[in-house]
Amino acid sequence: MTDTTITAAIEAMRGTIRDDLAALVRIPSVSFAGYDRAHIHTCAQAAADLLTAAGAPHVELLDGGDAPVVHAEVPGPPGAPVVLMYAHYDVQPPGDESAWHSEPFEPAERAGRLYGRGAADDKSGVVIHAACVRAFGGQPPVTLRIMLEGAEECGGEFEEWPHTHPEWFADVAAVVVADVGNVRIGEPTLTTGLRGTADAIVSVRTLDGPVHSGMFGGPAPDALLVLIKLLATLTDEHGNAAIEGVTGFDWAGADYPEDDYRTVAGVRDGVPLIGTGSVSSRLMSKPSVNVVGLDAPAVAGAPNALIPAARAKVSLRLPPGVEPHAALDALCEHLRSHAPWGVTVDVEPGRPAPGSQVPTDGPAYRAATAAMEQAYGRPVQQIGSGGSIPFVANLRAAFPQLEVLLLGAQDPLAAIHAPNESVDLGELQSATLAQALFLAEYGSAS
Repeated sequence: MTDTTITAAIEAMRGTIRDDLAALVRIPSVSFAGYDRAHIHTCAQAAADLLTAAGAPHVELLDGGDAPVVHAEVPGPPGAPVVLMYAHYDVQPPGDESAWHSEPFEPAERAGRLYGRGAADDKSGVVIHAACVRAFGGQPPVTLRIMLEGAEECGGEFEEWPHTHPEWFADVAAVVVADVGNVRIGEPTLTTGLRGTADAIVSVRTLDGPVHSGMFGGPAPDALLVLIKLLATLTDEHGNAAIEGVTGFDWAGADYPEDDYRTVAGVRDGVPLIGTGSVSSRLMSKPSVNVVGLDAPAVAGAPNALIPAARAKVSLRLPPGVEPHAALDALCEHLRSHAPWGVTVDVEPGRPAPGSQVPTDGPAYRAATAAMEQAYGRPVQQIGSGGSIPFVANLRAAFPQLEVLLLGAQDPLAAIHAPNESVDLGELQSATLAQALFLAEYGSAS
């Protein structure tokens, strides 16, 4: 197929792509504990049926432990390279449903965007892969191996498959991970770095129970005040993460304009940004630390009493290249050693995940660059992502020769993991075209 026929084929599928995505969004495939697991299996089957309808001759559901892994094989010409196409069909919980402008699992189109949980993260990736199979009439210029997992959002077993099931990846030449997006709508972007994560819960207990603050306040340490002083040591005076041994580097790719960042993040006028270095470095290649949960009495109805116990969840985002278990150890040691006044705290470590950097000097990267520039009509930029995709880091560790391409239909307005998640339908169309053109370019160059 020529680039012209590929472009025409993708354009002809515009409505189909939108409808396929809407159908998947309607399935509340939340992978977190406490949610109905039947929806995970329903969505896995729906994704498998979508690939079959697109022309994949072999589609099956594999036992993924936590959730089925949808696997499809679409043979290319004899001797053609194998390209693995990855996405995930599970989604985050909807969160505060009162903050949504439409039902989280009822897709709604407004101003060119399709709203619904999972519309961007990452059911958009699922429909992109299916559309690429359909665009080539089930006869792609490379052999396609499609693997869709159903437990990415909660850290499932599939992320370890490069180590535990290497037979699925040993013959792969390049990997397309459709779980990110462009720095701005219409500006083609390849993500070349992913942050890792580490987290811990720190608990403080100083009293047997609450006591009158007037009668006992002073000598007795207030647990919440202990916790506040401890949490304050996690950053330096500029707001940079201050965990000994966890460092980063300056980002060499495209910068993130501060005005754009402030707008997308919703930083209020007059509120300064914290940390030092470029915005891109602070987002992509330096560690950041945040308190993402706090157990303490609510202000409303709070008695005038010393607080006997409090706890917090601390999240540390790691630059690519930082060993996550060592970083987690450093975080836990910091929390234990910086408690004020000699108070002992309990620290419960979480599950760390590595970040990764991907190579940018191979034939797949060159083919992807050319395809994206053709699809968008603009030069390609490189960015990092603050989000983590542990599967990528494990894949790179197990098969360092593999080229991994990170692209997709998400954009800064997508509100992934937040209320009113959405995908720009024009961006979804362009991302699909770019991926199809990449497969053609890579196939012809191999």
